[in-house]
Amino acid sequence: MSKVQPAVQDTDARRQSHLFYLSSLRRPLIDRAEGIYMWTQDGRRFIDGSSGPMVANIGHSNRNVLDAMKRQMDRATFAYRLHFENEPAEELARELAGKLPEGMDRIFFVSGGSEATESCIKLARQWAVATGQASRWKVITRFPSYHGGTLGSLSITGDDALAETFTPMMRVMPTVPAPTAWRDRDNLSMEQRGVRYADMLEEKILAEGPESVVAFIMEPIGGAATAALVAPDSYYARTREICDRYGILLIHDEVMSGAGRTGKFLGGDHWNCRPDIVALSKGLGSGYAPLGALAAPMRLVEPLLASGGFQHGHTYAGNPLACAAGLAVLGEMDRLDLIANAAAMGDVLMDGLKGLAKRFPFIADVRGKGLLTGAEMVADPDTLRPIDQGKKATQRLLDLAYERGLIIYGRRVKGGVDGDNFMVAPPMIVTSEQVGEIISIIGDSLEVLASELDLPVEGRG
Repeated sequence: MSKVQPAVQDTDARRQSHLFYLSSLRRPLIDRAEGIYMWTQDGRRFIDGSSGPMVANIGHSNRNVLDAMKRQMDRATFAYRLHFENEPAEELARELAGKLPEGMDRIFFVSGGSEATESCIKLARQWAVATGQASRWKVITRFPSYHGGTLGSLSITGDDALAETFTPMMRVMPTVPAPTAWRDRDNLSMEQRGVRYADMLEEKILAEGPESVVAFIMEPIGGAATAALVAPDSYYARTREICDRYGILLIHDEVMSGAGRTGKFLGGDHWNCRPDIVALSKGLGSGYAPLGALAAPMRLVEPLLASGGFQHGHTYAGNPLACAAGLAVLGEMDRLDLIANAAAMGDVLMDGLKGLAKRFPFIADVRGKGLLTGAEMVADPDTLRPIDQGKKATQRLLDLAYERGLIIYGRRVKGGVDGDNFMVAPPMIVTSEQVGEIISIIGDSLEVLASELDLPVEGRG
């Protein structure tokens, strides 16, 4: 295990920067990265236990991806899509369509997750107008949830901490509760709870007026806003059924859960839950280039094309260098059988996290699929009383792990205001030995956290 050192060294604290940094979160300068590891300029090694913000799916510095990017750089790094088509974008679209549900074969490339989700809701609205349903404009979303930081994507993000400042500048969309069924204290089975949460969507549709609702957007497996929340199995089919009943488009935000991370190419594939529109990013480019995508069937795209085209675009949409990187990333996923490894190592990781939950009872829930996992921490495991906000338990745990050479992720899970969690999502190339090291460092960090915050530990009165 690496020697414990301060997260921020004196030289870093004195370093001036013209960038926007919160001074309390200043970190050392990165030097290089390879596989699941990252090194700073002062020689410290870190395990990237969260793949950044769940981005570096295939690991860092993959030589085949870098070579593919170099070949494209030698040919053309930019071509505006209104002036030229480009081969990397065409090939990536074909390859991606082959991994998506049948018929999901119209692809629009963007540069990131916020652009991807915003593209999805703009497609949904333009489809409604093009098909004579102009009264439909509302997009129902879940609370809490996270779908991006632009004003459009923020309007469908259920996160008070992020959205409150900008609410006067945008049109906030209606919400339904995220399916946090594990917290419920009732006599229902998990299957019954799943149906109940899905039925809340129908209630919201009826309250808003079905003729005004164009889409429902959800993360099949939660991201940072809910720490890898997984709904009861019954939730997914019921949600699809409700959307069909009222002619509403189902949008799956797979920005974090897609591109193989959960042991399936899409998170929704675990339940054979077929969306109408999909947003992808993060692992699609795997950190090698800014890349995201909207995927939809021709039945939704054709009415737009017939009425003049998709009224949307970005300068770097379909960028040849980014698409060359994405194509190589998908190739490495196949060559190394990384989706199968994500499923297998996800089982090892989940077993380790459950072991920590037994050792540290303040871990009230462990959840996720594959290598997208999360754990929620509370002050009282019986009542689920949250840890006092002032103790900043999540940030303290992240710092403790960082001091020990491990990067994990965390954000408050009750609208960004309350609720402590941590997420573990290493690159899909991770081995069982590396998972064991990750679990060991988290365990050591939790031990310190428990002592500092007087949280319960198994066998300790």
